[in-house]
Amino acid sequence: MSTNRSAIHRLALITTAGAGALALLTACGGGNDSMAGHTGMTSGAPSATASQQPAASFNDVDVTFAQTMIPHHEQAVEMAKLAKTHAGDTEVKELAAKIKSAQEPEITTLTGWLSAWKASPPEGGHGGHVMPGMMTETDMVKLQAAKGTKFDRMFSEFMIGHHEGAIMMAKTEQEQGANPEAKKLAKTIETAQQAEIAQMQKLLDRL
Repeated sequence: MSTNRSAIHRLALITTAGAGALALLTACGGGNDSMAGHTGMTSGAPSATASQQPAASFNDVDVTFAQTMIPHHEQAVEMAKLAKTHAGDTEVKELAAKIKSAQEPEITTLTGWLSAWKASPPEGGHGGHVMPGMMTETDMVKLQAAKGTKFDRMFSEFMIGHHEGAIMMAKTEQEQGANPEAKKLAKTIETAQQAEIAQMQKLLDRL
């Protein structure tokens, strides 16, 4: 009888240990499956967020910023292109090339945001908005007709006013916009164009 009780006791211990091991294995297996699923979602989250970034959060100020800065930049690029054949001063030519290379990619970025926001692109060149610093058609004709030092001075004077207008627009975006990327670009525009204004003012002093 004592032997039978010992055998039964050992059998109970083995059964209990086996059940515990099975439970542990099941728990580990479930944990791994859960972690695998979590890992998959985590790795996919950044790409989803990145793809939605331009349209994430924006307001009417962001839309207006893009709609007005596109034609504003386009006119600056048009002015800068003239310097290649009309400017007489090497520094003016180099500055114009710098302005062109900086603002063309920004036009592409702003256009992409309008598309992501499902907002209409600028209409009739200005999108119906009045933009500070824009040259008139008469001013543009005068600039196109100028050569050498006359062009250099005229380009610098017109571009200073143009940049000052862009800085006003950029400050409004930073103060009232909602989209973080748009506000970041506005700050970049303000910083870069403020430095270029200082450079052109020095140019005018020596021309």
